[in-house]
Parts: sequence; C-alpha cells; structure tokens
Amino acid sequence: MEGITEVEGLINELCEEFHVDETHYGEILIAMTEAVNNAIVHGNKLDTSKMVNIQVSVEGPVLEFKISDEGPGFDFENIPDPTSPENIEKPNGRGVFLMRQLADSCEFEELGRIAIMRFDNAIPQMQSAN
Repeated sequence: MEGITEVEGLINELCEEFHVDETHYGEILIAMTEAVNNAIVHGNKLDTSKMVNIQVSVEGPVLEFKISDEGPGFDFENIPDPTSPENIEKPNGRGVFLMRQLADSCEFEELGRIAIMRFDNAIPQMQSAN
C-alpha cells in the first residue's frame, strides 16, 4: 500500500511539470489513487510479489494513464451502481465509479487487468508570445 504514496508523488510531479490546473489535478489524483488501490487490493489481492505498473503518455493537451496489475481481472461491464439505494451504504464499490466520473474516458482491457484513463485538456496549451 506504500505504492499509493508513490502515486501521489508521481501525480504531483507530472502536474507541476505540465502546469495542470487545480481542478484537473484533483480529478487525476483521486482517479489514479482509486485505480492503483483497486489494482493492489482487488487485482493483486495484496500479494507483495505482484506488481502494479503505471504508464503515462502525453499527447498535446491530453494526459493518459495506463494502470495494469497481475490479477485475474474482473467483470468491469457489470459493476453495481454505488449510487443506487441498495448500494448507497456499502463501504466499497465506488472506485471504478469515481474513475469513470472523473476521467474524460475510462476503459478496461485484458479482462479488466488494465485500466486506461484519459484526461482531455489537462495540459494547457502554451500561448505563443507576440
């Protein structure tokens, strides 16, 4: 679980380097924390011999994160809605919901072992000097 602290440091460095505004910073931080926590707890089942990998790519104003774990995957298409009355008081089940709400796109590959989140317009376009 120390990896969560490392993720926070990575997000802080990236957001500072690319001048990400505070709104996007908060969205990225929460979504990434949820994604990595899910990978550690649900994907890798807290097995310290298994890794969680994070790839970051920047394309213009878009910041994309690919988070992968070594677990068996999960049925990402049939996740209970944490906002429905029967789930509202359950202590878990909000991670993927938050990822989908905060990122501009959130997709899963390899049976859910890979999460890909994109944050459009996260990186401001530099104004050219006249």
